[in-house]
Amino acid sequence: MSKFKKKSESSQDIPTAALPDIIFMLLFFFMVTTVMRETEVLVKQDIPRAEQLVKLEKKKLVTYLYVGEPKEPEIFGTESLIQANDAFIAIDGIVQWVNTEKDQLSEVERDQITISLKVDKETKMGIIVDIQTELREANARKIIYATPQKTDDN
Repeated sequence: MSKFKKKSESSQDIPTAALPDIIFMLLFFFMVTTVMRETEVLVKQDIPRAEQLVKLEKKKLVTYLYVGEPKEPEIFGTESLIQANDAFIAIDGIVQWVNTEKDQLSEVERDQITISLKVDKETKMGIIVDIQTELREANARKIIYATPQKTDDN
């Protein structure tokens, strides 16, 4: 017999003990980095640019109103509409909507609610004035107008 033996054909197994840890880390990474959009915007949004911007501190207290022409004009028409959360509301429904949004906050934060208006450039000023009047009646006095962030090339 020979002193040297041929190696048998055996597959070398890859150690898989750390595989669940790697999968968990990847899953956790994607959960942390993914941002889910809360509402689907149903109106066209070509937001005008601004010169002086201020970043908001407490985004939890910000509620958004979208104003613009509907994306589906054959269903909703071509007149500017107001979108709150995932539905269109009439101007006279703004007070009720603000009160509903305030009810979702704690009692201390209710007076600090900020309404952010995301208004299309082509929207007429009349509807904006009507919205401001209704917000005044609902005692929502902090109003901001959203604009895209300023980039270095502007």
